[in-house]
Amino acid sequence: MKVAHLNHAVLYVRDLGRSVEFYKSILGLEEVTCMGDKMAFLKASGSENHHDLGLFALGSQAMTPSSGTLGLYHLAWEVKRIEDLVTAIDLLKEYGCFAGASDHGASKSVYGYDPDGNEFEIMWLVPRDTWGEMEHQTMVAPLNLAWEVEKYSF
Repeated sequence: MKVAHLNHAVLYVRDLGRSVEFYKSILGLEEVTCMGDKMAFLKASGSENHHDLGLFALGSQAMTPSSGTLGLYHLAWEVKRIEDLVTAIDLLKEYGCFAGASDHGASKSVYGYDPDGNEFEIMWLVPRDTWGEMEHQTMVAPLNLAWEVEKYSF
């Protein structure tokens, strides 16, 4: 058996309304459906999935997983234009949840945390025909976003 692609992710959150508003505000996700204060399903604009993100509320007493424990590290959300990363950084800083930025060669990424401490990545994929050796390399370097925008703006 071979899967086609990842269809959606589900996160446990403390406060469903707060998390829904966060993901709508930061990532522009659209609410598909909500089941009271227990669960909500959101999708990216233009997505062909029923939903891309499910949120299940556990309540205010839910424990945050400790750093270094097993489990999900982060979700990566792709943007269409490298300029969107500039907007992402500004928005993440405005919300006080900016966690950093990295150059991964074949992709350029910025990172943030949601209100429950779940890390997420907003990434732009370099055009495939420019990957060259980057296709077979793993790299984590500081992101010079101004230089990358100048290089890849069309």
